[in-house]
Amino acid sequence: MARMVDLTIAGRTYQVACREGEEDNLRAAARLVDGKSREAVAGLGTLSEARQFLFASLLLADQLIENNPGTVAPEPPAPPPALDPKLVLQAESLADRLESLAIVLENETANS
Repeated sequence: MARMVDLTIAGRTYQVACREGEEDNLRAAARLVDGKSREAVAGLGTLSEARQFLFASLLLADQLIENNPGTVAPEPPAPPPALDPKLVLQAESLADRLESLAIVLENETANS
């Protein structure tokens, strides 16, 4: 059954649900976020709530990467190169010719 836990982060209290037995881990996570949130405000000055959480999450991610370099997410793959329109037309023409040949072969096989 879900349990409600009050968490205070950056001076604001949030009610968050968790499973029974996870309360201590949730509170510990909230303390980490609160600490990084305060660190962000100390370094950057007044921030909106959203930006405060953004910078807190970035600081936590940076700390995680420093402690576990293997956790770095890979770069997204490069977008495929643009297709050459001339090659596309040639491939479509070839596909049409192959389809025509297949129809002819099917008709010859059916008539045999």
